[in-house]
Amino acid sequence: MMIKVIVNGAGGSMGRLISKYLYPQNDMDLVDVVDPKGGTLLLKTIKASVKDAVENNCCDLIVDFTQPNAVNANAELYCKYNIPFVMGTTGGDREKLAQVVKDSNVSAVIAPNMAKQVVAFQSMMEYAAETFPNAFEGFSLEIVESHQESKKDTSGTAKAMVGYFNKLSIPFDPGQIEMIRDPEAQRAMGIPEEDLGGHGWHTYDLVSADETVNLKFTHNINGRVPYVLGTLDAIRFLYKKIQEGSKGEVFSMIDVLKGI
Repeated sequence: MMIKVIVNGAGGSMGRLISKYLYPQNDMDLVDVVDPKGGTLLLKTIKASVKDAVENNCCDLIVDFTQPNAVNANAELYCKYNIPFVMGTTGGDREKLAQVVKDSNVSAVIAPNMAKQVVAFQSMMEYAAETFPNAFEGFSLEIVESHQESKKDTSGTAKAMVGYFNKLSIPFDPGQIEMIRDPEAQRAMGIPEEDLGGHGWHTYDLVSADETVNLKFTHNINGRVPYVLGTLDAIRFLYKKIQEGSKGEVFSMIDVLKGI
């Protein structure tokens, strides 16, 4: 059975790439694409309003890669129309985002990072945080994240990692995360020229109080394809959950990894 999908944010870099990868899948049907910028994509006219798309098309779910300031309004609209969704957009009020799903008749995959390998690393950190909560007591932490210049908000992945380090007894606030968006600084870091417009480099540097122990974790992704492939898995996972009768559930990419 074909999974009927609408992509919201199809004019952006992620939405456009996801649409192109989704289009030839033998188990998916790209029924519509939405973006306020308009235009065309894959011989489809891009609708300016997601409301128009959902009212004129029968779809199984929506994939959202829009803007941080649209996250909560979009989620409320999807829930109003009883359409499950995969939310890859970062930002917005994340607690409100989760609650609107829990209070609705739809389920959603909500994840700030769709790259499966990075999510697996996050899962390992979650295990460490729950199992060894005092292992890094007294350590200091620096977090540096670099993304393309067009990304205005702080990395959702980096923010999620802060929670794990807090559980490991390292006091750190998301406001301390160093954001790098300047292409010249990124070139100096070694980010390839062709990936300045789409990348995600993260470094977490831990140092003990007496500076005798230093641990550094790094995950660097060039380009956007790993996020796209993870999104396709999230679509299949959510559709399966829908078929099983899931309602009002919020799933993470860790759930997707465990379920594929």
